[in-house]
Amino acid sequence: MNQNEIDIVKSTAPVLAQYGEQITTCFYRNLFEAHPELLNVFNRTNQRTGRQQTALANTVYAAAQHIDQLHVLVPVVKQIAHKHRSIGVKAEHYPIVGEFLLGAIKEVLGDSATDDILAAWKKAYGDIADIFISVEKEMYEQAEGAKGGWSDYKPFVVAKKVKESSDVYSFYLKPVDQNPLPTFLPGQYVSVRVQVPSEEFMSIRQYSLSDFGDQSYYRITVKREVNVAEGEVSAYLHDHVEVGNEIEMSAPAGDFVLEQSEEHPVVLISGGVGITPTMPMLKKSIEEHRDITFIHAVRTKEQHIFKDELQELFAKYPFSYHVAYSDGDVDADRTYDQKAGRIIRDDLQKWCKNPEASFYICGSPLFMEEMIKSLKAIGVKSESIHFEAFTPKMSVAVTE
Repeated sequence: MNQNEIDIVKSTAPVLAQYGEQITTCFYRNLFEAHPELLNVFNRTNQRTGRQQTALANTVYAAAQHIDQLHVLVPVVKQIAHKHRSIGVKAEHYPIVGEFLLGAIKEVLGDSATDDILAAWKKAYGDIADIFISVEKEMYEQAEGAKGGWSDYKPFVVAKKVKESSDVYSFYLKPVDQNPLPTFLPGQYVSVRVQVPSEEFMSIRQYSLSDFGDQSYYRITVKREVNVAEGEVSAYLHDHVEVGNEIEMSAPAGDFVLEQSEEHPVVLISGGVGITPTMPMLKKSIEEHRDITFIHAVRTKEQHIFKDELQELFAKYPFSYHVAYSDGDVDADRTYDQKAGRIIRDDLQKWCKNPEASFYICGSPLFMEEMIKSLKAIGVKSESIHFEAFTPKMSVAVTE
């Protein structure tokens, strides 16, 4: 981009921020009217709740602010690119998205969106799209080129279905083609694609891989969502997918992963079903003989998934293990450290002996915010805190 185009984009950033959600709402409406086939890629639940519109609006604003230093966006780009590769976003989608995004800007802003402004934004979008396309191309090649790897989706058969609690099931999945599975990094996720009978289009959801070590299968652990509109896929998996059934799945993706420094202490903190990515992190850390602190918050002992599995690991291997039951009813039959109530700052101060450790957190947004705030209050540096939440990330083009 030339300096004039950069100046135009940066000067219009506040306007885009003000009208961002109006623009993105208009964009998605027009896009899907013209290209309904893209509803096979987008998460329609996030469309209905408005989360997708907010995520895109935030990304457009961030891109405008940093259009003259796009390298600042690289970490976010890689995070989103993992999601795009996982769900099947392709290079040919970007021109379509660009066309309808510019059209939405013009529709919402009217005469204020002059030809010069639209031309500058077209160039800006093209530059950003090129970065995504390049990064995602490399990710597709890596996924397909790995031993046992593949591109897009492939069919898996349910080898075992295990009830973990009243509202959580684990699915043990093996590839139909019986090829070996590629290794994955602890903390990564897969995209599951299913045809829910009540839906016209395919539905896609991301689930963390919740086991590590046995490469003959992948395990995902799925909580039934209470909200019917948001839980159509989890309900379908719970109620209709049984041993012997097939589902489609993408290759592992994601950058919320255990660092490769084997001697570095780790603290794994999870809330509820947020335990799913920290389980493989725990098993890998045990394998590497790391100094491990495992902290889990859950409402009741009946909802404590992987309870027996964790008890067995705790009996065999030396790691610090703490569970907080927020309803106040601890489990007298267990030997790990238990607390009645929620995790507070004093608990983390007591349990986390080494503030120089690497901290990995996964749970609800509120849980994450509380844990991060408390960790910083006890002296943990921001760069030592890694987290993953079950909400849409910022995105530039198409996501989830």
